[in-house]
Formats: sequence, C-alpha cells, structure tokens
Amino acid sequence: MSAWQLGFLFLAGLGGGLTGSVAGLASLVSYPALLAVGLPPVVANVTNTVAMLGTTAGSVAGSRPELVGQGRTLLRLSLLTGVGGAVGGALLLVTPSDTFEVIVPWLIALASLLLVVAPRLRRWAERRAESSGAGRGATPLGPLTLAAAFAVALYGGYFGAAAGVMMLALLSVAWSQSLARSNAAKNVAGGAANVVAAVVFAFVAPVNWVAVAVLGAGLLVGSRTGPAIVRRVPATPLRIAIALAGLGLAVSLWLQA
Repeated sequence: MSAWQLGFLFLAGLGGGLTGSVAGLASLVSYPALLAVGLPPVVANVTNTVAMLGTTAGSVAGSRPELVGQGRTLLRLSLLTGVGGAVGGALLLVTPSDTFEVIVPWLIALASLLLVVAPRLRRWAERRAESSGAGRGATPLGPLTLAAAFAVALYGGYFGAAAGVMMLALLSVAWSQSLARSNAAKNVAGGAANVVAAVVFAFVAPVNWVAVAVLGAGLLVGSRTGPAIVRRVPATPLRIAIALAGLGLAVSLWLQA
C-alpha cells in the first residue's frame, strides 16, 4: 500500500472510533475505507473484523466503571455471543463471494438506517429505565433475550456494521439497569463476538495485515479519545452525514453487484 492509503486508513480508523462513540457503528466508516483503497469486499470484511479489535479494547477500557457488578451475567452472555461470532465468521467463509457482494449493500443500508434511529432507541431506553426505577443491579437475561443476542452476534461475525446498535437496543430493552451500564455490557458482549470471529479469520481468511495494523491503531485511538471529543462536536449533523454516506455506498455497491 502507498503512504497516502496508509494515512487514509489511519484517519478512517480515527473516524470509525469516533463514530463508534456516537452510535456504535465504527464499521460503517472503516469497511468503506478498506474498499476505497482497493481491497475486495470479502477481504475488506475479514480485515475490518480483525482491525476492530482496536475498538473492542478501547471501548471496554473506557467502560470499566460501568462494568462493576456485571461479571457473572456478562460471562454467560459473552460465551454465547462468542459462539455466535464464530458461527457468523464461518458462514462468511463458506458463502460464495458473489453472494456476499449481493448481500452487503443491504446490510450497509440497514446499518445506515439504524444510525439515524439510534437516538430514538436510546431515548426510549432511557425513559424505560427511569420508569422502572433501574439502578445498578441487573435482572437475569431470559431465553428469548439470549437467543436474540446470539442472532446479533452471528450477524456481527458475518458482517458487523450496526451490530453494536442492535446489541445495545436489545440489552436496553431486556435489562433493567441504566443505559450507561447496558452500553458497557454491549461493549463486552459485542467484543466477545468480534474477538472470536477475528481469531477465526486470522488463521483461515485472506486478512490484509498491513491494513489491520494501521486501521486498528486508528480505531484504538479513536475509541479511547472519542467520548471526550464527541462531547464538543454536534452529534446529529455528524450522524446524518455518515448515514447518508452509508446509503450512498449501499446504492453504489448494489449497482455494481
């Protein structure tokens, strides 16, 4: 890769980390960046999954205060989502590349739409938490919630974009605790799915390791510094701009496919 491509990927990683801080959609920035530097869709997807370990590390490190007291439930949830991530990763590897190229525009469009409605989901979750008097404790997750979490993790292992928003919405609905603690749980549960899928891809998929190193570094820095920066940046215009860009990318890839 040329120097400008490496610099572009690092900046995309920073943007992805910031986007993850805004709405949990880091892949909506990082995956198109990998396509832009010339990686084929499947190679870009597996490379992005491995690079997203940077976001997982940064977001979990930033969520440590909210994770206190959630260990037992999160262990159970993370084991389940880890299996889901592995299944999703395996599904990607056995899916013909032509099929993936047809599916991915619809996944990007879904991620873009979720980015637009994410604030409404969060406000609804906040009102629900307030009305239920949610505190620091968490109620056990039922079988239906666990099955839905497995499905989200499977999707995350297969593609990933918007998996964070999906998991946050699910936990916010099913878990009677504050939104901040549900978001921290989402970082761990979603991270488990991503880690397992990334390990699978690292051994058997065509990962571009140079891109992983540069993009992953940007994602790590962006996810760690994101909360402080996002407080000073208007979130709504940024969110709408990213969503429109994502929809434009989805249309472009759909036409190409």
